[in-house]
Formats: sequence, structure tokens, C-alpha cells
Amino acid sequence: MNNSRTRAVITGVAGYLPEYILTNEELSRMVDTSDEWIMSRVGIRERHILKTEGEGTSDMAAKAVERLFEKTGTKPEEVDLLVWCGVTPDMPFPATANIIADKTGVRNAFGFDINAACSSFLFSLITVASFVETGRCRKVVLAGAERLTMYVDYTDRATCPLFGDGAAAVLIEPGDGEYGLIDSIARADGAGRKHLHLKAGGSVMPSSIETVIRRQHYIHQEGQAVFKAAVSRMADTSAELMERNGLTSETVSWLIPHQANLRIIDATGSRMGLPKEKVMVNIDKYGNTSSATIPLCLYDFEDRLKKGDNIVIATFGGGWTWGAAYLKWAYDGVRDVSKGLTGGLD
Repeated sequence: MNNSRTRAVITGVAGYLPEYILTNEELSRMVDTSDEWIMSRVGIRERHILKTEGEGTSDMAAKAVERLFEKTGTKPEEVDLLVWCGVTPDMPFPATANIIADKTGVRNAFGFDINAACSSFLFSLITVASFVETGRCRKVVLAGAERLTMYVDYTDRATCPLFGDGAAAVLIEPGDGEYGLIDSIARADGAGRKHLHLKAGGSVMPSSIETVIRRQHYIHQEGQAVFKAAVSRMADTSAELMERNGLTSETVSWLIPHQANLRIIDATGSRMGLPKEKVMVNIDKYGNTSSATIPLCLYDFEDRLKKGDNIVIATFGGGWTWGAAYLKWAYDGVRDVSKGLTGGLD
């Protein structure tokens, strides 16, 4: 290994999705909507929903982490840091990361949660990379997992088709300076919070009978404001990242955009000059899973990734939070039908 520059490298990825699938056809029997209406506006055909009684975000994340350990041959005691990112913790405290660690047998690591709304995975990747690059940690598990449907109002046709549940986890290790996280941009503007938030349940407006009656525990989203901000900020940061790293539409292998809306995804890819075959899209199968969308894309497309691929991640979330990252992929992914996705460093 070239020790002149150590970078944080993703060396494995695994995912988990709940069994129950809510289709547009079934949704149209619950609220005034249709498959055509949903597909034309957001590009979502179905979404997975966690319905198992007594299970939450940590259970989905733990399943993804266990699969990650099996795929990569990692022992739980080898993990130095475990981070969960997202907006749907099991409970206000303790940290969901610590609950996941307990459920997966991780005993020698420290852990914490990161909440940057739908930008949580990107912000967390940037954060944990510093622990790897400085030599503080050699094996880091980063899990993006959400049970967003617990915040969904199934009488609101504008928001109820959008969200799904799911989890994915990546293993991050030190690698040769040629591969890994090369550059990143992360930004936030709290003034945007009025357009996308969950009003009740925090310290400003604690849960009460009144907040439940007023239906203030559901996702509030002003679609037009979110769409306009997401398109401009995801596209702008992606273009900025490409320019300062000398990337072009020809040299970028993949764009991994946050899966919130197919029109936002298309607009970002178009601004970067990328053909659609270079843009990862799975929103039609999973909907918006917030912090899980980026790693679920990696999970879905892993067999198509090649060592040396230039990957741009672009994301946007409530808050506002947004950003982009440039990764040089470190291994060839292989799909083994009998074992699922496998891959690893040379």
C-alpha cells in the first residue's frame, strides 16, 4: 500500500428490505391516486414497508450489517466504529448505533448517530472517512436505515406514495491513495426547514394528545419548494465537484443520486451531461428511503461496478442539507446467484 496518502475505501456493501411491498395499485385503494399519477410525477411503482410487530430501524440495520459481515468475512470484534445515520431512530436515546452494535455482537467499537435528513449517508461518509484517514480506525461500519413509513400520513396523496423502509450498510477501511473518497462538498441551510420537517415530538413541541389530534407527527413537505431547491443544489454541487477534480461526462462512470423523485434525478444527470445509463436509479422499487437510498443503490448495482470507476454521489435533504462526493471505486463487484452480491479488494 502507498502510505503517502491513506483514503477511506468502501470494501463491501449489503442491504436488507422488509418483505411487505406496497404497490401503487394497492395504494390507490387507500387514497385518491393512481399508478399513472404517481409514476408520472415521482417515478415510484412500489415501496417496502416494515410491518413486523416490535421491530424498528435497528432491526433492519442489524440484518444488513450481519450480511455485510458474512460477505466481507469481517468479525464483529474487529470493528472499531459503528455509525447509524438517519431520521427514524429506535428511540430518542440511547443511540441507534449502539442498539445495532448490541444486536450484531460488536463489542470493541464506539458508535454514534448522525442526522442530516436525506443527506445523512453522505454527511456520515465524510465524517467517518476522517477516522480512517487519520489512522484512528481501521474498520468502520456505516449503516443507513430508515422506517420512514411510521411518519407517513396515508390520507395525504401528495406524500404517502413517496416513502419506503429499508437498510444498507457499508464497510469502510484504509486503502491505497488511488482509491476511496477523493473529494466532497457538504452544505446546510437551516432556513429551508420550514418546507420539509416533522413538527411534533421534539423539545419545541413535545408529543401530546393535542399534537396527535392535530396530526403533527407526519411528514410535512411543500413539494414545489423542495423540488426547486433539490434540483439546483444537487446539480450545482455535482458540477462544482466535477470541475475541481477534472471530471467530465466521459470520465464519470456513475452518478448515485438520492432517490427522492425521478424528475430530480433526471435533472441532476442532465446538468452533469450524463446519459441515463450512467445514472443509478432504483426509486421505482423502493421509493424514498432517506439515508438508505445511496447505499441501497450501491447494493443493487454492485455487480456492475468496476475497480477504478469514478463515482459521484449527489444528495439533498430537509434542513436544507445537500452535497456531493467523488469516490474512486476499489473493487470489481460480482453477482453470485446462490450467495447474493459479493466483492472485495484484491
